[in-house]
Amino acid sequence: MEEKNKEELERDKELKEQQGEVQKEFKGFFESLKEYIPKLLTIRVGTDKEATAERIREGISIKGQTAWILVFSILIASIGLNVSSTAVVIGAMLISPLMGPILGIGFSIAVNDVDTLKGSVINFGAMVALSIITSFLFFSIPIFKEATPELLARTQPDVRDVLIAISGGLALIIAISRPRPQFNTVAGVAIATALMPPLCTAGFGLATGNFGYFGSAMFLFMINSIYIALAAFVITKYLRFPMRKYINHAKRRRIARIASLVALLVLAFSIYQFYLLYNYNRFTTRAERFIAGLKEEGVNLIGENEESIDYDANEIKLYVFGKDYSSRDEERWKEQLNELGLGSTKLVLLQSQDNSGIREDIDKIKELYINSHKMLSTKDETIRDKDLRIDELEKDLRRYYANEVHFDRILKEIQINYDDLQSISFAREYRSDFEKMDTINIVSVKWKNKVRNKNKKDQEKKLKEWLEQRLKVKNIEIRNMP
Repeated sequence: MEEKNKEELERDKELKEQQGEVQKEFKGFFESLKEYIPKLLTIRVGTDKEATAERIREGISIKGQTAWILVFSILIASIGLNVSSTAVVIGAMLISPLMGPILGIGFSIAVNDVDTLKGSVINFGAMVALSIITSFLFFSIPIFKEATPELLARTQPDVRDVLIAISGGLALIIAISRPRPQFNTVAGVAIATALMPPLCTAGFGLATGNFGYFGSAMFLFMINSIYIALAAFVITKYLRFPMRKYINHAKRRRIARIASLVALLVLAFSIYQFYLLYNYNRFTTRAERFIAGLKEEGVNLIGENEESIDYDANEIKLYVFGKDYSSRDEERWKEQLNELGLGSTKLVLLQSQDNSGIREDIDKIKELYINSHKMLSTKDETIRDKDLRIDELEKDLRRYYANEVHFDRILKEIQINYDDLQSISFAREYRSDFEKMDTINIVSVKWKNKVRNKNKKDQEKKLKEWLEQRLKVKNIEIRNMP
């Protein structure tokens, strides 16, 4: 009995020791995790503040070469939007210098640098004006006035554009604040935030007299610009960049107050914009979900969703085609609106008569649209195949010209330097031992009879070395003509 009690006590002791070891291991794991997470997410360590400030200030100016780069990048983007080529638009965004003044505005407000702020605002205005003028002149050409899907996509700001601008701005300022700037991140942000297409669309709106397009595109551009600058302001403050010092302390305090007030106003305006866009996006998303549900029930609706949804009037207007609907259906649809959080939204139902001829015409139009879409897709594939073939041929031509020896260009120099030569020729010879292939450059020469054999050898050696340097080729052999 005593032995059993001893064994139980020993087992309890071992169990407690094991539990203690497990607790120690878990405690050590959580302590390590607690130390690792701050190191993983910190961005203050390694910030090169002086170099970052210098890079931002250098990127503000839009003059000389930078102005021409902006003009040409806007022109490329306008062409890309006109032909609905995403690849061309992306290429234009990669070379665009639009981001510099926007970063400068956010940075200068954060560090109370009034001179940099003035320069940033002036260059920002010049950048916008130059971009709109360039796109306006391009789209003023009659053959480029068509409203393509890529252009229309930049006339409808969305709450997601705000999130993209915020995320892009944060990523950008963090990337350039590293000791070695991550330029691949900078390029990616330039593409993601898409500053150029809205400016091109604004120019298109002016050129075509559609001020609705102009206003919507400029609104989208200002959203992107404000939130990128705001992100730069927040990260600059968080990284504790040194404030600009002024000899006049009163002036310094006044500038600090003005900068803080501007930052506060921009922040408040940004939050208000986000709120408006969020409400608009929520309303349209729920309205589209409601319309999609009606279509799934078999209700035939005429027109696109954009024509049926009116956010400003808080109204959904539906054109119902075909069968009659009852008051019970209308009540059920209003209940569905209430379930979607659109209880205060007015539902307007307009019904047309059931006409089989109209229905057939609609089906024919749909069929024509599908066939046209298929034809366009086939043409696009053919064009892509031809572009690939052209690229291959261009590569072959570049390789050919790279290996081409322009012997005719140096004949006059050879005649002047080697007046004892009677004639000379150049050819390529390919040799192989069935394992590898070598290319030998053969230069055949014929000397005048008066030249001695010893002098010939010296001259041929000198000629070989000169030709290798002059033609940038190796493996030259000098041969005597019979």
